[in-house]
Amino acid sequence: MKQYRILWADDEIDLLRPHVLFLEKKGYEVITVNNGDDALEKCQNEHFDIVFLDENMPGKSGLDTLLEIKDISAELPVVMITKSEEENIMEQAVGRKISDYLIKPVNPNQILLSIKKNIEEKQIVEDHTIQNYQSEFQKIAMQINFANNFDDFKDVYRKLVNWELRLAQSNKSLDELLLMQKNEANSTFCKYICRNYEEWFGKNKDNRPMMSHDIFKTKIFPLLDAGEKVFLIVIDNFRYDQWRVIREMLTDFYKLDEEDLYCSILPTATQYSRNAIFSGLMPLQIKEMYPQYWIEEEEEEGKNLYEKELIQTQLDRFRKKYTFSYYKVNESQYGKKLIETIPNMLQNDFNTIVFNFVDMMSHARTESKIIRELAGNEAAYRSLTASWFLHSSTIDFFRTLAEKKVKVVITTDHGTIHVDNAIKVIGDKNTNVNLRYKVGKMLNYNPKEVFEIKNPKKIGLPAPNLSSTYIFAQNSDFMAYPNNYNYYVSYYQNTFQHGGISLEEMILPVVTLSPK
Repeated sequence: MKQYRILWADDEIDLLRPHVLFLEKKGYEVITVNNGDDALEKCQNEHFDIVFLDENMPGKSGLDTLLEIKDISAELPVVMITKSEEENIMEQAVGRKISDYLIKPVNPNQILLSIKKNIEEKQIVEDHTIQNYQSEFQKIAMQINFANNFDDFKDVYRKLVNWELRLAQSNKSLDELLLMQKNEANSTFCKYICRNYEEWFGKNKDNRPMMSHDIFKTKIFPLLDAGEKVFLIVIDNFRYDQWRVIREMLTDFYKLDEEDLYCSILPTATQYSRNAIFSGLMPLQIKEMYPQYWIEEEEEEGKNLYEKELIQTQLDRFRKKYTFSYYKVNESQYGKKLIETIPNMLQNDFNTIVFNFVDMMSHARTESKIIRELAGNEAAYRSLTASWFLHSSTIDFFRTLAEKKVKVVITTDHGTIHVDNAIKVIGDKNTNVNLRYKVGKMLNYNPKEVFEIKNPKKIGLPAPNLSSTYIFAQNSDFMAYPNNYNYYVSYYQNTFQHGGISLEEMILPVVTLSPK
């Protein structure tokens, strides 16, 4: 066990000898000095884990010593000890970044608690986190085995994400165990989707979960009907774990009204899932009712050019007279202009803003070695998302919006999964290029490796040809063509992809916030 080194500066240090002996018996090495200059010299020449500093010493004051210690080592925890309870002294100490503030007389247990809080807290929390996950592992395993409806899988996924976030701040000793449990949950979820998905559009449609085409009527219209002004923020390709990371950044100026999870339709790709959100329809219905707004897979035209028009069709069908605006943000410069537009947006009943950065980051990670290095694993991928949110104009947009009396709904169209296992699929030249789902009339594949839909109409999908079949990858699989197979596999292995079936792609956040 590491022996921590403590520097204690006090002009009456001899009177504190019992405290020093107490700490030494606890295994700490305590170095004592009786003035600020000696404390600074020690800090310049030796390593310490924490400093206890008397505020009222002759010569250089505790506050001045504190400032110079921070110049030497900004991260070194310093605990100020003082007889004074004057507010201005406390404020100066806090402003100079003390780690703790104790009022004399102090007892040994106060000192010990401050040490544990400031230099041992991380290790204590880490040890308890690991112990708690180990004790929870079997309970989660049983939940996975007995999950038989979508709410069960929502609960499992929430718990797995919670542990993933907690363990990411600990050491890596349980990474493999958590990954194994996550893979098991995904395997069970994929089997559940394969058994039940078709029935959600047939005899079991009344018992299906909330899906992409339900978002407006379930989450947006009730707020508008209650007289609220609503901002719908759609962050493309945004997973629940990424939401949990940025949630912490929003708590200073928003309160969480509701944090729900819904199920994306298949394919979990923007062309299908986001158009379903905005239209309130399944893709086949869009094609049949509004053919001018549906673009087939093989067409070169962009697949999401008519999102504003699709929102209007949904308003018209539900006979809603609400005014709205629609914006799509692809770059940070446009995000800054968006903030200037907020006063105009407030003239509308609701506003929809699509942020594309996370999706762009996911695709860039596949194509760029630098981005792949920066987002090498799940934790790094979340960190990059958090960095974008914190250092772009996005958080400024949310902060500005919080000053207005509006409801904010945050959601996404689909998530993404880290893929590592290639499966062979053969298709003709008109087959789409997505790695997690294929649609075509001459697909050749192993039916045991995919979820196949030979009659797309059964799940609300258009068929480009009479014989078109949809197939969906599961778990961490991705589809590769036999031609130049090894190159193709090495290029796409360990990238983030979407379009198929997994917890990460299908179980998605839909969150309602109110300004504080």
